[in-house]
Amino acid sequence: MLRLAIAQVRPHKGAYEENLCRFGALFREVGSWPEPPELVVAPETALTGYFLEGGVQDLAISGDQLFADLSRQHSDSGAPSLDVAIGFYEVHGNRLYNSGLYATLGGPDAGIRHIHRKIFLPTYGVFDEERFVEAGRSVQAFDTRWGRAAMLICEDAWHSFTPMLAALDGAQLIIIPSASPARGVITTDDTAGRPVSLARWSRLVQDIAGEHGVYVALAQLVGFEGGKAFPGGSILAGPRGDILTQGPIFEEAIIPALIDFEEITRARADLPLLADLEMRLPHLLGSLHAARREKGGAAGQGGSGTARQQVGDSVPAPARSKERAVPPPRRPAASLPPHPPPFNPGQDPLAIDPELTQRWLVEFIRDEVQRRRKFEKVVIGLSGGVDSSLVAFLAVEALGAANVIGIRMPYRSSSAESLAHAQLVIDALGIPNRTVEISAAVDALAGAIGGEVEPGRLGNIMARTRMITLFDLSAALRALPLGTGNKTERLFGYFTWHADDSPPVNPIGDLFKTQVWVLARHLGVPDVIVSKPASADLIKGQTDEGDFGISYPRADAILHWILLGYRSPEIAALGFDEAEIKLVRQRLDSTHWKRRLPTVAMLSGTAIGEYYLRPVDY
Repeated sequence: MLRLAIAQVRPHKGAYEENLCRFGALFREVGSWPEPPELVVAPETALTGYFLEGGVQDLAISGDQLFADLSRQHSDSGAPSLDVAIGFYEVHGNRLYNSGLYATLGGPDAGIRHIHRKIFLPTYGVFDEERFVEAGRSVQAFDTRWGRAAMLICEDAWHSFTPMLAALDGAQLIIIPSASPARGVITTDDTAGRPVSLARWSRLVQDIAGEHGVYVALAQLVGFEGGKAFPGGSILAGPRGDILTQGPIFEEAIIPALIDFEEITRARADLPLLADLEMRLPHLLGSLHAARREKGGAAGQGGSGTARQQVGDSVPAPARSKERAVPPPRRPAASLPPHPPPFNPGQDPLAIDPELTQRWLVEFIRDEVQRRRKFEKVVIGLSGGVDSSLVAFLAVEALGAANVIGIRMPYRSSSAESLAHAQLVIDALGIPNRTVEISAAVDALAGAIGGEVEPGRLGNIMARTRMITLFDLSAALRALPLGTGNKTERLFGYFTWHADDSPPVNPIGDLFKTQVWVLARHLGVPDVIVSKPASADLIKGQTDEGDFGISYPRADAILHWILLGYRSPEIAALGFDEAEIKLVRQRLDSTHWKRRLPTVAMLSGTAIGEYYLRPVDY
């Protein structure tokens, strides 16, 4: 039997000493339990945060230093002797690694038992690990005081042969420290109110445990780094492939569990897959090597790489001819119809789980505003539209009504309805508010510029004046500005550069407009706001969809398939017109510049954002 505790923690990014002290408090807490754990499992990069980029070289330490620091914290805590498995950035042999330490703290047999260096370094999507650390080269099980264990770090576990190697080397428990950002708010049968990526982790952990008859402990990081959410939801799976315990999402937690190693014996007796693998693996490897040798030999002899004719087969010799045979002309290949994207007619590909999305964004606001940036209050420009109304509702849930300040900033041509709807949100939420009339400022600047200022330019002056107002009130009130632009607007470039996109935190920037409507209704934003035609209200009679030339539902769906990498014929096969697909692509492709910081000529090997890379929140 083994008493285990999985600690899903929220590290303060880049603050090694602070996070180390928090582990001292954790040791003190578990040491006070009636039956303290014999092993504490912590996540990947639990003492520094994960997305350090170039900051890895500042915070990487040796395994010996980490052991000494943890030993000191453990000794000061007064906890009994225990083992710890924890992920960290390591410097070893003048190289940097993403590593996992397993050590015994306290007692006569204290010491480092194993260090695993992450083998598979993701370099896709939001990841760029291989740029900053080197890859490990081995998977090994190791002996502990209670039995035999192995460590894999995050993506290591996604490759089926790494847990296989650990099990073949005798591991009874496979420990997986992970810092896996959450993705996906779509409702499916197996998500159960959790991010889609976490549901995939659950399936993976169960499959590893069930196939090899081992216990698997997944320890997940919690918190946000640069908008990317680490969801928690740590898991312990048993040797029959069942979930024994699972942590909460978006919360720090210490999850106790009891492991019965006799259950491995019973599970393997019922399903001896590992024993079968041990028997057949040498033969399978032998056949693989033989096939490679044969393929290499054929290639070396100028062959085509196809399999040789087997001995004993009878094949008539080809007739000899002095003339070279001329192959018959090939027919042109028939063009295949475009293959439509995977689409379940019973499910809207843009459907979201509103409860999960609400919780996710509320935690995001708390983390970015209070924990990371140390603000208590926020200011929001309330336009009377659904986007700013939704952000206000989310912010009130995250921070409390007293800490959310709504700012109305009308121009003399603004719709009276917009002003009234903004007041409707203020009254519904009971938040402090201010109204700043921007007409004089806008007109004065337009007059100073001189000449005729056409409506589009005047609208840009309005938008930038509103941001000047919002940021000045931010300084005056010590309140962080929140952005309110949705994903559709951002992809279409439908905002004033260095105006609407200026606030440093935007909760809804990854929600399409149609998803904003769903979430707004879920949170109780007044229906008169959700249902009215969306409008920037910079020009009288203006509507978003009128400016676009396409409805939001159609635009969102086309954008969704484009972002997944599908081409126009495949999207058209789903019932969209070529003209509207072309319109959406042109809007997307012509506005990339608006979604990036200004381009700077790179002259040195320390160019900011190219060579000098430090994460935004560290």
